[in-house]
Amino acid sequence: MFYHAYDNYLTYAFPHDELKPLSKSFTDSLSELGNLKLEHLPQSYNGSALTLIESLSSLVVMGNNTEFERAVLWLSENLTFDVDARISLFECNIRVLGGLVSAHLLATDSSKRLSQGKYNNELLDLANDLGRRFLWAFNTSTGLPYAWINLKHGVMEDETTETSTSGCGSLILEMGALSRLTGNPIYDAAALRALRKLWSMRSSLNLLGTTLDVETGEWLEYSSGIGAGIDSFYEYLLKAYILFGRDEFWHMFHSSYLAVQKHFRHGPCFRYHEADMRTGKATYWQLTSLQAFWPGLQVLVGDIPAANLTHREFFYVWKRFGVLPERYLLDRAMLHPTEKYYPLRPELAESTLYLYQATKDPWYIDVGESIMKSLNMYTKVDGGFASIRDVSTMQLEDHQHSFFLAETCKYLYLLFDSSFLASENYVFTTEGHPLPVRSSWHDWLPDVSMPTDVTSVKINNLSTKSSALSSQICPALLATLKEDQPVESACHIHDGRASHRCESHEECGIDSTTCRQRSCSLAGYCGLWLLI
Repeated sequence: MFYHAYDNYLTYAFPHDELKPLSKSFTDSLSELGNLKLEHLPQSYNGSALTLIESLSSLVVMGNNTEFERAVLWLSENLTFDVDARISLFECNIRVLGGLVSAHLLATDSSKRLSQGKYNNELLDLANDLGRRFLWAFNTSTGLPYAWINLKHGVMEDETTETSTSGCGSLILEMGALSRLTGNPIYDAAALRALRKLWSMRSSLNLLGTTLDVETGEWLEYSSGIGAGIDSFYEYLLKAYILFGRDEFWHMFHSSYLAVQKHFRHGPCFRYHEADMRTGKATYWQLTSLQAFWPGLQVLVGDIPAANLTHREFFYVWKRFGVLPERYLLDRAMLHPTEKYYPLRPELAESTLYLYQATKDPWYIDVGESIMKSLNMYTKVDGGFASIRDVSTMQLEDHQHSFFLAETCKYLYLLFDSSFLASENYVFTTEGHPLPVRSSWHDWLPDVSMPTDVTSVKINNLSTKSSALSSQICPALLATLKEDQPVESACHIHDGRASHRCESHEECGIDSTTCRQRSCSLAGYCGLWLLI
């Protein structure tokens, strides 16, 4: 699957950005990413080999060091960011900067993937150059970055000041890693300042909106959820804590997670709606394809039962339509009238991988096989893999997104062959680029310390910390281990009243040691009265 997409890209699109598999041509799409109105498109931009950059870590995961070396050497000699192109800071960060930083780390680790003497940190030099260009975006009164910059000229005159929560709050992994690799703290500092400012704008419910103004620091959209515009904000809080060890990331994430569980989740099947950040009142009842990352994130905090239930909701919709539509209206049990496309998104495959690694339940292998069967049946064409314009008719669209190679294919491959994960723990960025978990990165800044509240489990007299992916243990499973030690996880939500009195199930929280929903008894007390 990966090589059918990759080989066709090299044949028909390289060194341009992305492949058009139906017409067997190309699109220089870096300036179009996130640019729904296709405004201010460059006239002389000829691509930055975006799909090749996105494929680097996938080549390593699949063990193809020969092609990885060839791609690294080509990029080292040919890639430049001195181009007159307006790009999305968020998209360029997760796809290009993340791809380069991850590939540099993979090229210089102890595996000796590249021939000796052929690589001299060229990818890191390119990442450093790109990072310097990113800094133009942070020159605002709030420290929140502009959503758009020109790679050659910086922020353009009359540039929009509107951006998303994800756009401001999903920069810390790539820019933090770049600081640690270059020794220059400016990238980490810029991303951290933006993240702290964003967190200071939360409501009294610990909820954030999805759209804001970077100059005034005012919210433009108060409706919020776990999908588009905010999804990777939650993801990066937890992953930054794992990768860098700063306690404030954990506190931000934990507060956000509890708020999401309290105000967005509904029903015994763990569906999530959207709500007003100020009141918690529901605004939209919909399931979106981007939300499908959430079960994978829940695995990282050990909330396995909840992750399993939420994952099954997404897979049910996948099975109903053959793929996962962009939006499905929960209150009307129907497709969204216009957003019924599927652009080869990876989120369901990602969560399937995380749940299989955590549980080893073969049912998730069956899910992966079902996803692969659908992709081959509905999206594979002679010239690659095409997006689906309408899931009700399976009409195709002439676009193979770079994230299909960076994420979708990678997660499915790792589901069946996880040997890449055997030797080292990795945090995967929101674009699927692996960053190794290193203790030295926790100690890099004076006020950064090793994590103090990661679950430790003693098995056969060997004390080990739960890993970022393959060794996460839900507190509910601790009873099966030899050392009986109560542990409270991030899934814990307190009952509505300190007395535990209740009049309805909604007033009860989630148990701290089993991650199970508590319910209201006939006598009016919250407890584990019902199995869910």
